[in-house]
Amino acid sequence: MKLLTVLVLAALPLYCSAGSGCSFLEEVVSKTINPKVSIPEYQHFLEPVASTPEEQEVLADAKECFLNQSNETLTNFEKMMQIMYSSNFCVLH
Repeated sequence: MKLLTVLVLAALPLYCSAGSGCSFLEEVVSKTINPKVSIPEYQHFLEPVASTPEEQEVLADAKECFLNQSNETLTNFEKMMQIMYSSNFCVLH
């Protein structure tokens, strides 16, 4: 199960560099840390990159992990991601 989690998370940056741009990755992060987005909504949003039952289960586990975090932790995670975005993390040449 841990390997599948790593593979799903590794697929997101590849999807980002495949032509959709970083806006997709930013939206994934936003939906991941937003406590108002339910697990089924999150899974539905990510169906294009994770459609098998196993991948959907990994997404549910990941979303549940973020739902269990404090607002402070979520804010810090969001700040970390903003630093990564501003450092051209997603730009692959």
